[in-house]
Amino acid sequence: MRALRPESFEVRRDELRQLVRRSREAVVLAAITGVVTGLAVRGFEFLVEEAYHQVLEAPLWLAAIAPGIGLVFAAIILRLGGGASPSTSDEYLRAFHDPAYRLRPKHLAARIGASVATLGSGGALGLEGPSLYGGSAIGSMIQRRLPTPFRGSDHRTLLVAGAAAGVAAIFKAPATGAIFALEVPYRDDMARRMLLPALVASATGYLTFVTLSDTTPLLAVSVFDIPSFEFIDLLGALLVGAICAVGARGFAKLMRIAKGFSLRSLPPRLIISSASMVGLFFLSRELTGLPLSLGAGYEVFTDWLFIERDIALWLLFAVFMIRCLASAMTTAGGGVGGVFIPLVVGGGLVGRGVATVVHPDRFTLYTLIGIAAFLGAGYRVPLAAVMFVAETTGKPNFVVPALIASVAAELVMGEQSITAFQRRPGQD
Repeated sequence: MRALRPESFEVRRDELRQLVRRSREAVVLAAITGVVTGLAVRGFEFLVEEAYHQVLEAPLWLAAIAPGIGLVFAAIILRLGGGASPSTSDEYLRAFHDPAYRLRPKHLAARIGASVATLGSGGALGLEGPSLYGGSAIGSMIQRRLPTPFRGSDHRTLLVAGAAAGVAAIFKAPATGAIFALEVPYRDDMARRMLLPALVASATGYLTFVTLSDTTPLLAVSVFDIPSFEFIDLLGALLVGAICAVGARGFAKLMRIAKGFSLRSLPPRLIISSASMVGLFFLSRELTGLPLSLGAGYEVFTDWLFIERDIALWLLFAVFMIRCLASAMTTAGGGVGGVFIPLVVGGGLVGRGVATVVHPDRFTLYTLIGIAAFLGAGYRVPLAAVMFVAETTGKPNFVVPALIASVAAELVMGEQSITAFQRRPGQD
């Protein structure tokens, strides 16, 4: 066996030292990115919640037209921001796969302002899209402004770290943030090389956010008794997974149509979208007594699904359609927000519907299984979906049936996805 030359040994030792130094730098920079993102996301959430609370307290007629007014302001803000598109999560994926694509500060300000207008007025999208996009833009801008020796060899390091911190903060779920940011760029794979920065940024982003707010779980189901699953629940999980995949395919197609419609001329799309959302508002109040068409959709769980024990199957389907159409109309009108939570709401409704037929006494368990399956199928992120429900509820009882449901949904989903910017491994 030939011995290494002293020169070769010195070269390898220097390379190892440089690797260790870059890893330490990446961890420190990821931690800083997480802190900055956590601060930004907390401010963003505060603005949206304050505005949305005013909508809920407003007279009925004003609450009904508020989403349409928000779409008008969103369109104006985007126009003033250099003609930025309403995309958020898709911008992260585009920047991830295209080294030449930059997330610009002017577009960042415009999209965040437009998302506050959209979501604060009751638009049926989630806060996680702007949070993920904002965090990724912050991370990308920090990395681009570093001296050349500190930038690292991969332009995506702080981009992914910021995205992970944004999701971790807004959901108060650090593991979910890291896994989602790594899992969503690809179908059937993960961006494993950015694992350590993503974990560090998720932790610091989460800690910064909860320091300024609280640690209350996003889906407060801890007061409900979720029994251990039985064998019939595993069969039920397969059924939930298959139905959720069909529903997610339909929702993905609906959102693609809505995104295409949002490219049309401004007045027609605003008029059609606003009028449709007014109709959905009054329909949801007529059917449930609640304005379930408004907002991201958390009230569907806290004020309805986890409260009412007896809900007819047809009513669950009706609310499912109302929520899907409300999200689509918000998107079609040029609203800015995420589709993560709309997928969560759709899955909860499907799971509750299956429970009505299979095991009515375990409706909370099936609701959580449905969330994991529908979300995992829609975004092709089964691990992040299961972790999301675990962290946002604090309940581990559902994990095994949720994994089964997520795998079933992934298989039935085929090649479909809620976003067109995901790639298969090796396509970069």
